Amino acid sequence: MSSIRVELSGENQELLDRLRALSESDIAAAMAAIGEALRTSTVERFDTGKDPEGRPWKNSIRARETSGKTLVKTTQLKNSIHAETSDKGVAVGTNKIYAATHQFGARNRTIRAKSGKLLRFKINDKWIYAKEVKVNIPARPFLGVSEEDMQAVTSIIQEAVIEN
Repeated sequence: MSSIRVELSGENQELLDRLRALSESDIAAAMAAIGEALRTSTVERFDTGKDPEGRPWKNSIRARETSGKTLVKTTQLKNSIHAETSDKGVAVGTNKIYAATHQFGARNRTIRAKSGKLLRFKINDKWIYAKEVKVNIPARPFLGVSEEDMQAVTSIIQEAVIEN
């Protein structure tokens, strides 16, 4: 699974010590809440078309030509975002094999026909036929922790510690 990792340290040491003192069920509940908060904010990025830093994704050719949204033609990637939690931590990611290409981008990627002899695609109302093409796919990060996410994580941890 492509995922993100967040570590709290430094000024949060007292908070972390108090969190460690909680029971396993309290920690599991806090981690589940953190996982859902991070999963939700990741899914919302597909609606806003912005990375965790708030920068807009570069529009895809398909989105530009169809007045659609980048990375959401079929919503498979968006719908594949899930969180895995335990008392040790949280992972948010996807099992889609192409996720890393969208997250990090790809330069000089070769695309070949899967079935048939030629690729067939349309650019600017013109049909293109080719055995293979080389493309540059810009990075469109959707995984990551924004400043708002960090605030939510801190609030969830503080709430868990205060209630106990």
